[in-house]
Amino acid sequence: MTFDPLQPPPLLTADLPGIGGRIKTVPEDFEVEEIPAYEPSGEGDFLYLWMEKRDMGAEYFARQVAKRLGIAAGEVGTAGLKDRRAVTRQMVSVPASCGDRIEALNGDGIRLLHARRHSNKLKPGHLHGNRFRILVRAVAPEAAGLLGPILARLRGEGLPNLYGPQRFGRDGETVLFGLSLLRNEPPPMVAGRRPHARSPFLRKLALSAAQAALFNHYLARRMGDGLLRQVLAGDVMARWPFGGLFVADDLPREQERFDRRETVPAGPMFGRKTFAAAGEAAAREEATLAEAGLTRAAFHGFGKLLQGTRRHNLVYVDELEATVIPDGVRLTFLLPAGSYATVLLRELMKTDFAEDGPGEEAQDVPS
Repeated sequence: MTFDPLQPPPLLTADLPGIGGRIKTVPEDFEVEEIPAYEPSGEGDFLYLWMEKRDMGAEYFARQVAKRLGIAAGEVGTAGLKDRRAVTRQMVSVPASCGDRIEALNGDGIRLLHARRHSNKLKPGHLHGNRFRILVRAVAPEAAGLLGPILARLRGEGLPNLYGPQRFGRDGETVLFGLSLLRNEPPPMVAGRRPHARSPFLRKLALSAAQAALFNHYLARRMGDGLLRQVLAGDVMARWPFGGLFVADDLPREQERFDRRETVPAGPMFGRKTFAAAGEAAAREEATLAEAGLTRAAFHGFGKLLQGTRRHNLVYVDELEATVIPDGVRLTFLLPAGSYATVLLRELMKTDFAEDGPGEEAQDVPS
C-alpha cells in the first residue's frame, strides 16, 4: 500500500450514501464543550477558569489570556486545543495571583464563566473528552432516510480513530515538514512556502503530525484488509475506556473481550519507547514504516519529543443522536480526548473538509 500522508483516509461506511451539507457556516453551528478529567478542589496556587471562546484559534486564545492578565504565555495551562471556527468551552489554568484581574478576560470573543482554585497547573491531556453539538446545513433532501444506517453502523462497530486533516496543516505543510525531519531531509517547499525549520514550536507540531500520518496509514491498511474489528496475534490491547496495555496472546479470549467492549487494539504512535507489539501485529507495523521510507532509528535524536505511545484503533461514540430540523441536521455526541469530530462528520456527510488549525484535540507536543 502506497504511503501518502495527504490521501483522505478510508471510510467505515463507504458503501452508504452520505447526507452532504456543510458545517461551520457560522461559529454557533459548531459547539464544543470540554469534559474535564477532574474538578478543581477549591484550594491551591492556581486558578481554573471555565471559559468560552468564539471564532478564535487555540494559540491566539492562549496568548490573549496571557496578555489580558499580564502574564507569560507559558503560565497559561490548557488540556487540549479547540477548533477556531466554533463556539467552545474549556478549562484554562493561570496562577492564583491573577485573581484580582480575571474580569479583564471578558470581551472580544472571550467569556469567563466561572473560576475556582486548584493545586496544579492544567496540562495537555487532562480531560476525558469533548461534547459536540453541530448543525449540518444544506443537507440532501433525503437525509432523514440516509442517517439511520450510518448511525447504526457507527453505534455498533465504533468509529475508526483516525486523525482529521486539521492535524496536517494547510496544504499538508506541517506533516510534510515532520516527515522531512524524520528522514533528515531539507524542509519541503509547499505552495510557495517553506517552514521555519528552527522554530521549536513548529518542529514539535510537525513531528506530531508525522506520527499522526503514520498512524492513519497503519489504520487505513488494517481497514483495507478488513481487520478493524479483528484481534491479531501480537496486537497491543488497551483496556476500554481507560487502562493499561498488554500483548494479545490468547486470540479467542481477546477477541471475546474486544467484542464485549472491554478492550480495544491500540496502534502505534511511533517513537523511541513505543510499547512493542509482537508477531503478525509487529510485522504490520514494520510494513507501515517501510512504506513511508522510515525505520525505527528515525525516531532517535529528538530528545523527549518522540518517546512514542499507543492510540486506540477505534473509539465508541457515546450519546450519538441526529435530528432533522428545518435548517439541516442537528448532531450531538461525545468523543474521547484526542478523537476528531470531523472524522465522524465525514462518515455521515461523505465530504472532505478544509483545514482549520490543529483542531479538536490535537496536541502541540508529540509523544
